[in-house]
Amino acid sequence: MDDLERELRALSGWLETPEPPEVAAQVRARLVATSAPAVRRHRWRYALAAALAALLVALLPPGRAAVADTVTGLLRFAGIIISTSSAPVLPTGSPSPLPAQRPVGLDEAQRSVRFPIRLPAALGPPDRVLVADPDDSGGHRVASLLYQGGELRLDAFDGRLDPVFFKEVASARTEWTQVGAASAIWVGEPHPVSYLDRAGTLRQESARLSAATLIWEDAGVVYRLEGELTMTEAVAIATSLA
Repeated sequence: MDDLERELRALSGWLETPEPPEVAAQVRARLVATSAPAVRRHRWRYALAAALAALLVALLPPGRAAVADTVTGLLRFAGIIISTSSAPVLPTGSPSPLPAQRPVGLDEAQRSVRFPIRLPAALGPPDRVLVADPDDSGGHRVASLLYQGGELRLDAFDGRLDPVFFKEVASARTEWTQVGAASAIWVGEPHPVSYLDRAGTLRQESARLSAATLIWEDAGVVYRLEGELTMTEAVAIATSLA
């Protein structure tokens, strides 16, 4: 297997969303056309490369679309959308809380959400716990652990749901990193963050200036660690989740 084939096989692992069907049909037709015995092997490889590039632009799969940043200025990673297409509009005034947000004990928080709440061993028990945005059956969408008087925050939510947070980043201070074996995104500067409700509506009234943030996903749960941290410090806290 040469270098191009290895790159294409690695690239195919980022394509997690089977839609839109018309693009998939075009790719299938392209591959069938290039598989005729008379076509040389190198022509098949480059046709496949073109097809995969088209899919990357069209699909923008949640959680695996780094190329989207250079194409559209929108980077979708797990349940968070990051925009770098224009200078962010800084929020004014006091942000509203997330929908139906309320403080609860840790045990009640675990009963209120449909995913396990894990504590970072590096931080210990939180000062406060919040849950927010319940559905009709009472299952809350977001659980937040607050530390250091609320200056350090760990949000957790089901990564299989629709996007939950929308971030605007002006500079190139957004980079890929690792939390264990998982890919993660580090936003290394303050930036506006807003909440996207269950209907997909951007809650502008919830907009606030967020500190540096680490975003990663583990076992279907998305984590967002925010605070006055370096990337090394944030990764160390993230890897201590128990």
